[in-house]
Amino acid sequence: MTNKKKMTAATIIMASATSMSRVAGLVRDIVVARLFGAGMMTDAFFMAFTIPNLLRRFFGEGSLTAAFVPIFSETFHRRGEKDAQQLANRCVSLLMIVMLVVVSLGVLFSPWIVQGVGYGFGQVEGKLQLTNQLNRIMFPYIGFVSVLALLTGILNVRGHFFVPAVSPLFLNLSMIISALTLGHLFAQPIFALAIGVLLGGIVQLLLQVPVLCRYKIRLRFDFNFRHDPSLRKIRNLMLPGIAGVAIYQINIIVTRLLASFLPEGSVSYLYYGQRLFEFPQGIFIVSLAQAALPMMSRQVAEDDKDGLQQSLNFALTLITIFTLPAIVGLILCAKPIYSLFFFGGEFNMSALENTSLALICYAPGLIFVGYSRIAAQTFYALKDTRTPVIISFWTLLVNLFAGLLLMQYWGFLGLAISLTLASLFNAFMLLLLLQRKVGSFLQTSLYKPVIKVIPACVLMAMVVTMLLGFADWMQVGAVVNKSIVLFGAIAVGLLIFFGSCYLLRVEEIRQGWQLLRGRNQR
Repeated sequence: MTNKKKMTAATIIMASATSMSRVAGLVRDIVVARLFGAGMMTDAFFMAFTIPNLLRRFFGEGSLTAAFVPIFSETFHRRGEKDAQQLANRCVSLLMIVMLVVVSLGVLFSPWIVQGVGYGFGQVEGKLQLTNQLNRIMFPYIGFVSVLALLTGILNVRGHFFVPAVSPLFLNLSMIISALTLGHLFAQPIFALAIGVLLGGIVQLLLQVPVLCRYKIRLRFDFNFRHDPSLRKIRNLMLPGIAGVAIYQINIIVTRLLASFLPEGSVSYLYYGQRLFEFPQGIFIVSLAQAALPMMSRQVAEDDKDGLQQSLNFALTLITIFTLPAIVGLILCAKPIYSLFFFGGEFNMSALENTSLALICYAPGLIFVGYSRIAAQTFYALKDTRTPVIISFWTLLVNLFAGLLLMQYWGFLGLAISLTLASLFNAFMLLLLLQRKVGSFLQTSLYKPVIKVIPACVLMAMVVTMLLGFADWMQVGAVVNKSIVLFGAIAVGLLIFFGSCYLLRVEEIRQGWQLLRGRNQR
């Protein structure tokens, strides 16, 4: 099998597994919303879960995997399986020691950690204590998923992708099953959800064991890592990644910290809004960025400056074309989506209104997130990891000060708006500095298709708005009618948008589809 076919097969496998996990994640959020609504318990849970998620990015699937995989792959292919096995043993052993220390300190100092990230919860009796209890239950999850991330890297290098990619599905299933079956065992049923997180981490890790055995990978403790040059290389590669991940995650913590000072439910409204906002990110932005990066990396290696400028311009054009209708769709369909999937049970009218408004405030930031992702990938292709980190730091300050100001007037909506403004600042600064680095890349070919796409979006918005009027979204139930209207409106809207783009001859739509399918021959 050729390298292109291998990459295509791996991409399809991972995309399929990720899609399954995303669907399960949506179901999980629906179950949580129906069972617990948007109040004190969900505020406490989402805040508590923020902390292990932050450290998971530090030690697990973010910077560690990105640093480990290239070195392990190099060792495996150049020095052989025996040396690669030794490196894997030492990395896993060192990571387990680090995780044992981190988890122990996290559980021990949990009250102070929770007070730091959710200080405003102290205004409500029992809320800070509940957050602390949930955090202590979920903290060991960090250890399981960090080791899982390392095993994922090992298996990916050996050519196995499906089981590691599908593992997050089992976290979502564990949380769903625990929430539905264990809630009656606790005075506060939200504890069942925390137990589900812990069990999900264990199940994810155990799933890798049969696959490791199939590839005859026998992991053993090896503590002889003090003078291993490969470990030093991994450490040096991790440092820039940790800095970037840290600032991004701190940005999220800052938003939730500020939300903790707002009325009950604010943290939950922002969480539910952000979860739906992340859907088109995975579909459009991540896919396009991943498809464009190899091309730009090759052009940098070949010192093809003109080609890099053209690729960057084309990627930004595609981001614009695909995110504009997505933004319109999120704004128009916010309430209908939450009404169909979330409304009912403990998720009441107030939660429906406020969560929909949060998503509407997040939505315009989608295009700026896309620009930032493409610009950051270009910096990485240029082997410049420093600039995105510096810009991320300033973006954090913009988010903090904008959030402090806007929350005084618009509460939790001010925090959603501040994150959108911070995304705008991040994209603007990255593109500005990138233009100084690679020269002018904003060509007329960027503006022409955008001018054509705008009327297509307007026409789509008019028709979708009219069709959505055939259902009462403030009514609980009526699932069949709501489903027909919502999915019908989405289908017709997409048909009108792409039909209009076809009639207006937006050639980039076809080219973008080819790029995503790996058929672009440029």
